[in-house]
Amino acid sequence: MVYENIILEKEENIAVITFNRPEAMNALNNQTRAEFRDAIGDVAADDSIKVLILTGSGKAFVAGSDIKEFNKTTPYAAHNIMRLGEMVEKLEKPVIAAVNGFCLGGGCEIAMGCDIIIASDKAKFGQTEINIGIIPGGGGTQRLQRLIGVCRAKELIFTGDIIRAEEADRIGLINRVVGVDELMPTAKEMAKKIASKSAAALKLAKTAINRGMQTNLESGLKYEYELYSLSLSLEDKVEGVNAFLEKRPPKFVGR
Repeated sequence: MVYENIILEKEENIAVITFNRPEAMNALNNQTRAEFRDAIGDVAADDSIKVLILTGSGKAFVAGSDIKEFNKTTPYAAHNIMRLGEMVEKLEKPVIAAVNGFCLGGGCEIAMGCDIIIASDKAKFGQTEINIGIIPGGGGTQRLQRLIGVCRAKELIFTGDIIRAEEADRIGLINRVVGVDELMPTAKEMAKKIASKSAAALKLAKTAINRGMQTNLESGLKYEYELYSLSLSLEDKVEGVNAFLEKRPPKFVGR
């Protein structure tokens, strides 16, 4: 697929997807969603890529859905197009959101589907759907409460308020705030650090954490033990232990 509204770049074992409709604040229209789904599939199928970074061009990460298309969207179509955050969450590779600016509505839902959120001091967050008479439909009512608690999630969703990056950091929505010029260098530095680990172990760790969020502690601990036991049979486990004992950097192969 030829991309018009996103940019997919790959450098060594790190991929970067940039939402690229700056004239529309990177609002999600049907074409952008289709391109994003295709790019996620590309990254998922590329074994050379170990970490994905998402960011936006211009003044926004993603400023929500393209309102111009709302009146043309049926409930059935909406069900299929609003699940971008779920696609990101289910990608079996770590995903870092490098939030450069406005991160609203569907954009905030995509960011919350990521594993790590780094924001510039220019970033702003919000689930603003209530302001046009609807509710979040891409995971906002579910993921937000799990990240910041039920009461704070209700406040943000009921009011449609927009908060600054510093407040998002304070309430636990994001991992950290950096200067706008430091955003991509910080995200890439973290991506490189993560990419140096075993891809197989990263996949198991992400799966265990995400599954644990959806169940009770007892079931989560049982599932963790199953995946831990599986990790003991990895080639990378043997390499990691040997490298530690031999006082050298490990050379992981992702198996």
